[in-house]
Amino acid sequence: MLRPMRILISGVCGFVGSTLARALTEAGGHELVGFDNFIRPGSESNRADLKRRGVKLFHGDLRSASDLETLPSADWVIDAAANPSVLAGVDGRTSSRQLIEHNLGGTVNLLEYCKQHRAGFILLSTSRVYAIEPLAALPVTAKDGAFHPTPGAKLPPGVSAAGVDETFSTTAPVSLYGATKLASEALALEYGETFSLPVFVNRCGVLAGAGQFGRADQGIFAYWINTWLRQRPLKYIGFGGQGHQVRDCLHPRDLVPALVAQFAAPKLAAPDRIANFAGGAGSARSLRQLSDWCSTRLHTHTVGVDPTPRPFDIPWVVLDSSKAARLWRWQPATPTEAILEEIAAHARAHPEWLDLSAPL
Repeated sequence: MLRPMRILISGVCGFVGSTLARALTEAGGHELVGFDNFIRPGSESNRADLKRRGVKLFHGDLRSASDLETLPSADWVIDAAANPSVLAGVDGRTSSRQLIEHNLGGTVNLLEYCKQHRAGFILLSTSRVYAIEPLAALPVTAKDGAFHPTPGAKLPPGVSAAGVDETFSTTAPVSLYGATKLASEALALEYGETFSLPVFVNRCGVLAGAGQFGRADQGIFAYWINTWLRQRPLKYIGFGGQGHQVRDCLHPRDLVPALVAQFAAPKLAAPDRIANFAGGAGSARSLRQLSDWCSTRLHTHTVGVDPTPRPFDIPWVVLDSSKAARLWRWQPATPTEAILEEIAAHARAHPEWLDLSAPL
């Protein structure tokens, strides 16, 4: 039986951090501690609920090493703090230096904390560590309003109809965002080896659920449903303006069984410390299919068209989580339909959510 532990979550008032904190408190058995700098619009809305649940909260900026000096010791750190946008550093909202300071410098500060307190470290990474060029060149065919790998076509190593697995190339370009996460992965594993710390890297597909901040570059499912419900402008961008581009979908709380298993795991070989966690092919939806869902569940709405390609866009990204199933007996638990319904219910209950979480 796993002994009670203190779990520290960075970015605890963000969407992923707060969702994990709630799920872990509901599971019981551990003390939850978290910190956040509250710079993301909407993050402040999670503070009161987490305090009510007994999560001890600290104000701190991951980029400032001195902010971590006042944190209590912990047995495990879950790094859920990041600028999660693939356009970060190039979209004019965040400088490239800020992105690197936050996503990579912040990881270094957390790893130094782990070294000091002998804490385990779990990095929530991303599908965006995988190489853009071979993914952009995948042979795909549009069917039922969505791209699929072309049947019978030769796919690059590490890709199958089940998705992209951990052996797929991580060669640049992966975007500045992807590079910060890939470098964080490497540093985390090196710290683990050098200082004998348990370290796991969980590469996540698109995370989605109620309360996700409504930015197209950070949470496309929440953004699309909230924007559709408010009848604000939407566009299919790139790929001929058809909306056929596909992503998988995972609720963050579905990560909790794997996290709990990792807390108790013996030391694994380095390759087994990295695994994909995603909803997989069964969860995948295109923007066109998401629009069809919104039209049926919400109301009709017209989507504009802009066929101009955008940087880093990829037609089909689905992660294969069979390795996580083998290592951790893990499977996603929340169907995409339930995730979409949850987002829509939150959107109806919070008509101000777009303006609060994604101000212009």
